[in-house]
Amino acid sequence: MTTPETAPQSAEAGALRYHRALLKISGEALLGAGEYGVDFDTVRRIAEDVKAVRDLGAEVCLVIGGGNIFRGISGATVGMERASADYMGMLATVMNALAMQSALEDIGQPTRVLSAIPMDTVCEPYIRRRAMRHMEKGRVVIFAAGTGNPFFTTDTTAALRAAEMECDCLLKGTQVDGVYDKDPKHNSDATRYDRLSYHQVLARDLKVMDAAAISLARENAIPILVFSIHNDGAFADVLRGTGRCTVIDEGE
Repeated sequence: MTTPETAPQSAEAGALRYHRALLKISGEALLGAGEYGVDFDTVRRIAEDVKAVRDLGAEVCLVIGGGNIFRGISGATVGMERASADYMGMLATVMNALAMQSALEDIGQPTRVLSAIPMDTVCEPYIRRRAMRHMEKGRVVIFAAGTGNPFFTTDTTAALRAAEMECDCLLKGTQVDGVYDKDPKHNSDATRYDRLSYHQVLARDLKVMDAAAISLARENAIPILVFSIHNDGAFADVLRGTGRCTVIDEGE
């Protein structure tokens, strides 16, 4: 009997430009219209986009931030010791990972949450070969608790896991449809980039991802695709090479 985990890849898989992708989602993307916590309608909508990509035959893994619940850097600025604040932020990412797992499995998509901080009663510990095997079996793997170390962001975690999983690309789902030279929400004259090199992102301090994440992607030749997580179907369109996004790679 064919199960969701063993079903053959879709015939449409050949239309994909990228076949193994890591999607980085900020914690703030899960807020919906709220100011704090998790909006489950938003989580379900993103989950449906992820499942649609799996149904096309792509192998998918996720890294979700924790800023909708707690941000380590913000905690440190109000007098909390940075390492402790970062650990609290890592635990917030586990909460978001479990919310996404629930939404995905509710629509029939098998998943596994793997945490860099062992918590066996909640999820599996992160083991690279196990994560690879889960993806090969058609499960969406959700990486939680960052790298397990303070002072590293979830952006850096995303670049690290993308390299470890041998992903074709790293997608960053944001609030806008690409990279701009200034915040387009507050600057009507902001210029959008279709393509940038890793060096340009670093040299212009464009704040797409932190410098460690950009450097890791460059060292491993992993293109970064920045798109709007709020546009339905955008994830699949970007993997096909037809979606609106900014591509960050080696450049010309």
